[in-house]
Amino acid sequence: MAAIKVADFAFPRMEAPDLDQMEEFLTHFGMVRAERTPDALYMRGADSHHHLHVTHKGGTKFIGFAYHVADEDDLKRLTKLPGASGIETLNEPGGGKRVRLKEPNGYQIEVIAGMQSVTPLEVKRDLLNSGSEPHRRVGRTMRLTKSPTTIQRIGHGVLATPKVKETVAWFRETLGMIRSDDVYAGTEDNVIGSFNRLDRGDDYVDHHVLFCVRNEKTGLNHVSYEAQDIDAVFQDHEHIKRTGKYEHIWGIGRHLLGSQVYDYWSDPWGRVHERWADSDRLNAANGGNLINAEQGLASQWGERPSERFVGHASP
Repeated sequence: MAAIKVADFAFPRMEAPDLDQMEEFLTHFGMVRAERTPDALYMRGADSHHHLHVTHKGGTKFIGFAYHVADEDDLKRLTKLPGASGIETLNEPGGGKRVRLKEPNGYQIEVIAGMQSVTPLEVKRDLLNSGSEPHRRVGRTMRLTKSPTTIQRIGHGVLATPKVKETVAWFRETLGMIRSDDVYAGTEDNVIGSFNRLDRGDDYVDHHVLFCVRNEKTGLNHVSYEAQDIDAVFQDHEHIKRTGKYEHIWGIGRHLLGSQVYDYWSDPWGRVHERWADSDRLNAANGGNLINAEQGLASQWGERPSERFVGHASP
């Protein structure tokens, strides 16, 4: 039985030497400034979460992931775990209370209750006419809004680790995540990657909120955000490319596991950020699968991932 079941992904926490450069990248990427202090940057999307990305002035370190829970009762349960902090007041924009934990690779995991909500941002997008639904947009022409299109929300985080099984067991036992797909190479007990989703019972959630992938190095492989639609993935790919400032890592393509249409970019210090549209949505009753890596890590269309992407880990 898991200690608790987290309700949502909150944000990654990382450092950057230059907050101006980080804000410029994240703005091109589709985020909006929530708040900025002299030593930290908080960026949001179009949804009601106060922020979806936190950067502290410093080096290039990845600090960890944060997750939301329903109430302080979950925080009280977590304080009883080995190595857990007490319940702390979050003395930063958005507020709330938290408990801090360390996952098996040493990264900080924050579990947060009571963070302030904000008014969602309206992002106007035209409906698509399709073969099966040819009249979703009738009597008017499609005109896309100007890039960058505001991202909707945070989707998932990916950890690279030599300790896949231990890491996955910790997230399942501590935060209540459940298996979507475990990916093996060779024999079925040789799990090299694990896609895990939130357990919200009958409610449908993204195919994964956490992916752990085997790597000799430990670190952040990428953090991922939902774009408004597939057009937004493509049009903002062109927008980011035209800036001439950022390295494109992989895409555009459609994953097999999760099914997202994806596009990956690097921030100025090599941390990979993904924009995607159209994820599979599953609930607890959908269960999980064990899949061979040759099949499971393929794309349904698009180029194969580069070694730069596959082997990436930002410590």
